[in-house]
Amino acid sequence: MATIELKELLSLMERLRSSDGCPWDREQTLHSLIPFLIEEAYEVVEAIELEDNGKLQEELGDLLFQIVFLAQMAKEKGWFEMKDIIPTLHDKMVRRHPHVFEDKPAKNAKEAISRWQAMKEKEKVKDKEVSIFEEVPHQLPAIMRAQKITEKASKVGFDWDNVADILEKVEEEIGEFKDALKKGEKVQIEEELGDTLFAMVNLGRFLEIDVEHSLRKATNKFITRFDYITEKIEKKKDITEASLEEMEELWEEAKANLKR
Repeated sequence: MATIELKELLSLMERLRSSDGCPWDREQTLHSLIPFLIEEAYEVVEAIELEDNGKLQEELGDLLFQIVFLAQMAKEKGWFEMKDIIPTLHDKMVRRHPHVFEDKPAKNAKEAISRWQAMKEKEKVKDKEVSIFEEVPHQLPAIMRAQKITEKASKVGFDWDNVADILEKVEEEIGEFKDALKKGEKVQIEEELGDTLFAMVNLGRFLEIDVEHSLRKATNKFITRFDYITEKIEKKKDITEASLEEMEELWEEAKANLKR
């Protein structure tokens, strides 16, 4: 396969957006590409979790194409283009790694990330007060955003002393959720469920667990086990005809037979 350079990919994207290019590509806007950008990012995540190197290569290419697409739109608007993005990124990475590019070695990863955060703070404009959560995008998945919010709060000292205290908070939230269920008030039930989930995310963050990743693993495990149930039942009848008792028995069988 011939070697294709970035400039050729940029030229391809420019052609696709031109008057004699692709009608669909021409119709796209920055906002219309958001779902595709998010989808491609998650497909990269899936390839990493599957440890599928071929798929990872392909999905990284698809994600790169979305970036090239957005850069072309910005160029058309006269804002900036890829040749501006790359040096800006390069300079920022050098600036935020003084422990690599200056005579300030970091002893470990913790000290390295501390230097990174310190440089980010130094770069911020200080002429107005902003929320410490300003840099956490609203568009992140709810669990990922909750974890990042609690991480930000912990960095300024708003954190628990130990796991036992957080567990107590989780139990408190579960108690309040149960009370809301008894009252049967939908708005309060929703609120208390949210508080319980937030407390669980905070627990995961305290334990240095990626909660988003943890939930994805749990979801995939559920799918694998339920597919096992479906396959077993549908050898005899439709899954909708199975009783809950049959499915629960096969669920336990799946737990025993399938890898976690």
